[in-house]
Amino acid sequence: MFLRPQLPTTPQLPAIAEQSQPPACSCHSAPARRPMPSATTGAVAAVLVGGVVLTALLAAVAVTAVSVAVAALVLRSLLATGHRR
Repeated sequence: MFLRPQLPTTPQLPAIAEQSQPPACSCHSAPARRPMPSATTGAVAAVLVGGVVLTALLAAVAVTAVSVAVAALVLRSLLATGHRR
């Protein structure tokens, strides 16, 4: 017979009772809680796409620089060989 995994049940947290009495003065009242801003999937995707694009541009610049350097060495070698003859 096959074994079937049993998931544990999640415990129920007791409900927090609201404070029935208002504070005596406003200086002791708790500040209003605002939800923390969270990164949305769109923002995360935009950052990832931006990183990929910048990495691709950097790679393209590096390849171009290497190819220009190689071309300069070949031209220098060809010109130097022509002057010796």
